[in-house]
Order: sequence, then C-alpha cells, then structure tokens
Amino acid sequence: MCGRFSRKATLQAIIDEFEIDEVNGMIEPGYNVAPGQEVAVILKDDSRKLGLLKWGLIPSWSKDPKIGYRMINARAETLADKPSFKHPLRRKRCLIVADGFYEWKKGGKQKTPMYIFIKGQKPFVFAGLWDTWTSPEGKKISTCTIITTGPNELLKKIHNRMPVILPKEHIDTWLDRSVEDEQHVLPLLQPYPEKEMDAYEVSRVVNSPKNNTPECVERVT
Repeated sequence: MCGRFSRKATLQAIIDEFEIDEVNGMIEPGYNVAPGQEVAVILKDDSRKLGLLKWGLIPSWSKDPKIGYRMINARAETLADKPSFKHPLRRKRCLIVADGFYEWKKGGKQKTPMYIFIKGQKPFVFAGLWDTWTSPEGKKISTCTIITTGPNELLKKIHNRMPVILPKEHIDTWLDRSVEDEQHVLPLLQPYPEKEMDAYEVSRVVNSPKNNTPECVERVT
C-alpha cells in the first residue's frame, strides 16, 4: 500500500515540471502527507489544473463517508472489477503530486521507516482516481485514491506493494477523459523501473502523521 508520502517541491517547481495551466487552492509543501489530508492533484479538461482533493475515496453512491478511510489505495489488478473504481477508471482519473513516499520495512522487533524516491528527487505523480460525494445536506466532497501495483526489485526488499508512478509520456493518456476504454489505460499501471529509484532509512519521527517537518525526510546515518 501507500499510506504516507512527501511533496517538498515548491509550487513553481510543480507548475514547471507538469506544465500546469491553472492552480486552485493553497498548495504548500508537505513532508509527511497522510490519509484524510488534502493532496495536490492534477486534472485535465481543456487544460491541466492543479488543485486539492481529500485523500481517501468516497464513491458518489456511498451512504457513509467514513468509507474513505478504507479506500486510500486501489489495487491496479482489480480496478475494473470493483464497483467503487469502475466508473472513476473510465471518467475520473487523476494524478497525485509527490516527490517521495514512505514504507515500513519489516525486520527485528520494530519496523524501519524507509523513504523511497526517484533519483534526482524531482517531483513525480502517482496514478489516481477521484470522485465527488454529496452529503444529505447537499455538501459536496471531492476525494481521491492512489493506485498501487506489485513491487519492483528495489521495493521487494521493503514492501510487497508500491504506488504506481506514471512516467511523463503516459500522463496525457491517463488524464484524457475521452479515453474511456479501460484496456487503453490499465496497461499503464506498471511498477516504476527500479534502476531509476533509490531508498534510505529515515527517523521514526515520521511514524506520527502529526509530524510534518523536514526531519521526516532526512537520512538516518
């Protein structure tokens, strides 16, 4: 799964890297982004837009918004079969901006927090889905989930799943709402090449989502 990540890059760096045309909301750095928080998301209609959605998908048909806490991730292998994901897969695909993520490596009495990133530490994007839920009082809440897949060779040493990181050449296809055939987008959901990634141990300060400081991403020496 992917349950915590960082987004250290400046707003301008994100705009430049992903050719953003419009920004909605206050996009601030996050060193320990956790489920239930707002995440920076890229959507596209006529142009690429950067905004904020709550992390934890609430399907539009759900009667209980608490379901979002159980739907922070969606498995790539079963997207087309799950009622919660079938419609968003066709019409509501998005990208979640990050520049690293955390997993906890098993071993000994305590799990070791590891920080995983793309070499060079530029911002990248997770493949995601989004939806809008309306409360009985008429309040609309837009939420999202991060898609996961099997691990590459680097991640196998740390965890049995990894978030889908989309290369730049696949971004336009993933965001294109005119592409509704799942067979055109499901093949994009592959493990990112391990040779382009790296990882190191970080402090257990990251274990608490209350901690959101640069210390979270610092290498333990």
